[in-house]
Amino acid sequence: MKLRVFIRIVITAAALLAVACVSRLSVRTLAGQTGTKPPNVGNPVGNLSVPGYGKPDAKPMPKGGPPPRTPDGHVDLSGVWFAGTMGVDDVTAAGSDARRQFDPKVTPEEKPAFQPWAAERIKKLSAVDAELLRPSVNCMPRGVPGMFITNPYPIQLIQTPAFLAQLNELNNNFRIIPTDGHAHGNDPDPTFNGEGIAHWEGDTLVVDTIAIDDRTWNDYVGWFHSDQEHVVERITRPSMNYLVYQVTIEDPKVLTKPWTSAPRMWTLGHEPLQEYYCTNNQEIEGLKKLRDLTQVPRQ
Repeated sequence: MKLRVFIRIVITAAALLAVACVSRLSVRTLAGQTGTKPPNVGNPVGNLSVPGYGKPDAKPMPKGGPPPRTPDGHVDLSGVWFAGTMGVDDVTAAGSDARRQFDPKVTPEEKPAFQPWAAERIKKLSAVDAELLRPSVNCMPRGVPGMFITNPYPIQLIQTPAFLAQLNELNNNFRIIPTDGHAHGNDPDPTFNGEGIAHWEGDTLVVDTIAIDDRTWNDYVGWFHSDQEHVVERITRPSMNYLVYQVTIEDPKVLTKPWTSAPRMWTLGHEPLQEYYCTNNQEIEGLKKLRDLTQVPRQ
């Protein structure tokens, strides 16, 4: 009886969280950025009360012409960027083509090739344990490359002649990446964002990162990494309204070969980042109680 009651509490809490997320997204307002406004901008979260909920008129943004450039001739990556091709948050568009960052039929993404011991370790994680260990549940930074690939919230990029700053709405995380291409330090201390150093290859900014804190994950379901992880990110802006991000992960202790993501789309937004901190997180205690109630007693 206790288990059924607790599960009902968890389900109710999840429903309340979903409503809170919808409310949070619905308060977004437009701010002045250049570029084409997204087609859904008049109703950024859709209309949840009318028939057809979940099937909005979600359309991808147009390309918007050539990308802007800085005085030194580089493509300017600056802007507020939203995951997907809509340039806006739309909670009713889940599953629509416009919300996806890539089409797996056009640009399929290979699964990571784990070494047998690593695959077994991930396989043994129960659903509850996976949630308990997930960095975001523990209010920890997503790290690199999680600041892009496990982040559904908007980001802001600020480009200067000396560095690229990435500001994440999620947990108000940030990183500063020098773009002069200098060498990595000798045995840098691990940090959540690692030591990232960038250089330009034509119109693509290539960010090389090492020394990443091994408490971060590379996905939502247990892809841990070792102290030997090496991340290479490629960021470009092919047009005014689109940003393309692709990452390659090398980790000889965990993977049998490097993994490269599909090119992932981000689109130019027209509103500022909001303040979002992970505080007073009671989800962990709830998950621990659920684990204790569902765990099979050891013989």
